[in-house]
Amino acid sequence: MTAHGGSTPSKLADSQAGTNGLHTEFGDADESPGLVLWQVTNRWQAAQRAALAPFDLTHVQFVLLASLTWLTAGSGGDPVMQRDLATHAATDPMMTSQVLRALEQKGLIERRDHPTDRRAKSLVPTESGAALVNRAIVAVEACDNDFFAPLADRTPQFTAALRRLRDGT
Repeated sequence: MTAHGGSTPSKLADSQAGTNGLHTEFGDADESPGLVLWQVTNRWQAAQRAALAPFDLTHVQFVLLASLTWLTAGSGGDPVMQRDLATHAATDPMMTSQVLRALEQKGLIERRDHPTDRRAKSLVPTESGAALVNRAIVAVEACDNDFFAPLADRTPQFTAALRRLRDGT
């Protein structure tokens, strides 16, 4: 098994690698979808960090605050729980808890008593949290538009392919 999911090294790459080289199925690093995804993800994350810097939000803070604001607006008054937020954002529950603590310390979210479960807390964005995330999303979406501009009219197909990878279908 290679580092990027392949199983049989190519003869060309193997012969180029020599005894001490990397035994990969790819003749060129740019042929590895895993490596290219890694490189693109790093560039995109750097662009997002720069876009979010004026708002004093990390990208994960933004994602969780935006997701909470979205879920709260669509909940019909039902409480949003931490596990629901972590599932929606596809974040690790422990890391989610730590990030929520930071958002709470910044006054951007509140933890409230759950209406039916005494042990549980529900989450809501504060007024200032909702206002901040709605300003930040303008910058995030502009960043995405700039970043994905080279795809032009193929962006919807690219997004559909990303959803297939995310969903494992």
